[in-house]
Amino acid sequence: MKILALEFSSAQRSVAVASGSAAGALVAEGEVLETGGRAAPALGMVEEALCQAQLEREQIECLAVGLGPGSYTGIRAAIALAQGWQLALGVNRVKVVGVSSAECLAAQAQAEGLTGRVGVVIDAQRQEFHLGVFELSESSRRETEPLRLATLAQARACEAAGALLIGPEVTKWFPAGRVMFPRAATLAQLARARTDFVPAEKLEPIYLRETRFVKAPPPRVLGVSRPPAR
Repeated sequence: MKILALEFSSAQRSVAVASGSAAGALVAEGEVLETGGRAAPALGMVEEALCQAQLEREQIECLAVGLGPGSYTGIRAAIALAQGWQLALGVNRVKVVGVSSAECLAAQAQAEGLTGRVGVVIDAQRQEFHLGVFELSESSRRETEPLRLATLAQARACEAAGALLIGPEVTKWFPAGRVMFPRAATLAQLARARTDFVPAEKLEPIYLRETRFVKAPPPRVLGVSRPPAR
């Protein structure tokens, strides 16, 4: 299966092309990384990855999208690209699967040789964090605490309990943590074993905070000025 993976949830955007079956080894055929400025258009990154893999767009059989949590704008851009791609080729021509970027980070840590208790920390703004805990070994990866919103004190407690904290900006708050970005190549590895494909229009960013709507106040009625009486 030819997989195109899009991971735009952090300051390091990446696109990867890989091929392989669920049973066999997955071979990364092309990967493009961009950190910081986001100067490169998303489609330009895709074209470069396809060029490295020597593939045409029509040869892609599966799109894997990192759903965050993370940069809402970046995740929405990846989803929009997947929606346009599937709309152009047809739902029967290309499969789509969404993958948690937190799971991708844990898998990235495992690929880099980290073992033991790992806490994935992603900035959720408003002095909160997306926090999920995984137990890693050379051959397995197990989520022990599901992704949730956590305070700074709760994340520190997780670190004090023995977890290594990892994430895109983790050292801003936890100097002993390890900066790590979710990678599209790792996302493709996770996607190849998935079967929960969905229409691209059903993809939604992972956003744990409850959305609150504030009713706007009624419009002000301005008085009509009248000329002074003579």
